[in-house]
Amino acid sequence: MQLSIIDILIVLAYVVGTLGLGFWVSKKASKNMRSYFLGGNTLSWRMLGLSNASGMFDISGTMWLVYLLFVYGLSSIYIPWLWPVFNQIFMMVFLSAWLRRSGVLTGAEFITFRFGNSTGAKLSHLVVVVFALINVVAFIAYGFIGIGKFAAVFLPWQFSADPYWNDVAYALIITAITTLYVVKGGMMSVVFTEVFQFVVMTLASIAVGVIAMQQVSPELLARILPDGWTSVAINWQLNIDWAERLPAANEKILQDGYNMFTIFFMLVLLKGVLVSLAGPAPNYDMQRVLSTKSPSEASKMSWFVNVVLFIPRYMMIAGLTILAIAFFTDELRAMGPAVDFEQVLPMALKEFIPVGLKGLLIAGLLAAFMGTFAATVNAAPAYVVNDIYKRYINPNAEPKKYVQLSYLFSVIFVILGVLVGLFIPSLNNAIQWIVAALYGGYTASNMLKWLWWRFNGMGYFWGMVVGIVLAIALAFTDYNPLYSFPFLFLACFTTCVTVSLLTKADDMEVLKAFYIKVRPWGWWAPVREAAQQQYPQVQKNPHFARDMFNVAVGIVWQTSMVAIPIFLVIKHWQEMFVGIAVLAVTSLLLWKFWWKNLEDYQADTPSEFLPKPISAAEKS
Repeated sequence: MQLSIIDILIVLAYVVGTLGLGFWVSKKASKNMRSYFLGGNTLSWRMLGLSNASGMFDISGTMWLVYLLFVYGLSSIYIPWLWPVFNQIFMMVFLSAWLRRSGVLTGAEFITFRFGNSTGAKLSHLVVVVFALINVVAFIAYGFIGIGKFAAVFLPWQFSADPYWNDVAYALIITAITTLYVVKGGMMSVVFTEVFQFVVMTLASIAVGVIAMQQVSPELLARILPDGWTSVAINWQLNIDWAERLPAANEKILQDGYNMFTIFFMLVLLKGVLVSLAGPAPNYDMQRVLSTKSPSEASKMSWFVNVVLFIPRYMMIAGLTILAIAFFTDELRAMGPAVDFEQVLPMALKEFIPVGLKGLLIAGLLAAFMGTFAATVNAAPAYVVNDIYKRYINPNAEPKKYVQLSYLFSVIFVILGVLVGLFIPSLNNAIQWIVAALYGGYTASNMLKWLWWRFNGMGYFWGMVVGIVLAIALAFTDYNPLYSFPFLFLACFTTCVTVSLLTKADDMEVLKAFYIKVRPWGWWAPVREAAQQQYPQVQKNPHFARDMFNVAVGIVWQTSMVAIPIFLVIKHWQEMFVGIAVLAVTSLLLWKFWWKNLEDYQADTPSEFLPKPISAAEKS
């Protein structure tokens, strides 16, 4: 595809602007580890929310969501629960505040805060580092696949006659450019550039939705969409039949295993709730929470991610999907069984977007890749340098030494992720393994750490080991990771409980410090009673019912923000206004029962457990 000179200049201006901004703020990021990885805890929740939303607006995920909406219609608003997208609701309601109260630098450091320094705690600390690094490599590989497929369609240069190696060449070049500003700037650079990137992406997304509304009439859509495509109802079977227009789509539905839709829906809901209760995986999302100024700002940051992300993103997804259905179905049908639905997004983009906007849109989608990639890469050295080098090898090095090592390990993990990406056949394969197998192995240990006082470091370690080993084994089988999740979770949960009961409980002083500061609900009575002997004012967290109510309302609230832009773009006005009414009612409920009750720490928390204010020198 040949881009106009105007589009090329816009893309180049964007790349140069991003690099310049990243390097400009990098000086502030390099003072010490807290400034490098957490921005010194001085960034506002709005900035971090925009940054986090930019990190989640990734190009690989967008290509996957366009494919889902194309094939599954409005039923696809539930399929991202595989991820699960509503973990952001659990986080905004209570988990972000619990996590931020710890005051730690990384997820591995949190394990020490929860389990202490026993042998089990040390092993748990190491296994979290291993999981975090596997997670980082998997996400880099996932992003690498997507950016190569996308860029090769739009950018004008051909590096190889073989399409696969041409994709790889583009992916390598863009990955190298992005690595430059991430490595140099740390979290401060990532946040500033992602805010800039989010503005570009939002403008581009709204423009795509408007173009689709102008190009595709409701009458045309009514003629070409298969029955059931616009329904959000959850039926026993997926009632969409592509037999007449695109038989390969029916085959894809069978391959994915989602045709028994009620069973699929119940599985993703069960898995989503359990995985969400585990809290954020040790990646860019967790680092954003730890970077906020306070626990209540961490909750607001997670709320803001939902507010700014879904409506513009789904305007783009809906716009590109209906353009592809209206004008490219014949081309896709001609591909036969070899059709690649992950190419739907770039195919729709290259034909219908005018000069100037095309450059802006390509810049926006490059921004999406760079944002996600930057956030992911920034997490890796935090674990290696802070949780291995500083803890076990050289605890008294100069701050600059740690930052320099962070540069080195950022590059090493980019190379590892790229090498893994070369062997993964499709985005769908990568997503299925990450969200179902890898996160499935993570769930039991990390859910129990919040909820049960008797769960100890040994139980955590062996639960994670069983999960990681089974997840890696699943990668070499043909079993569907989603349908394997209940067995994977049960194996890990049984291991966690059995090992914990067969080994001694963790140090009561460590458990008391964790409970008093974080104050989770769950099974903590023995620890609370021990704490009350020293601090009689300490009371249990009484808000379990209120938090679960807010989670249920929040999931409906979030889903309405996915459905509204799709109904807008396909001009189903009645359904859109119903969605807006649902959004308004749920927003009011969340304001009354969640926002107005936000607090940094429970009011009875003893003063010695509260953080010290950040000094002026640390802020500067």
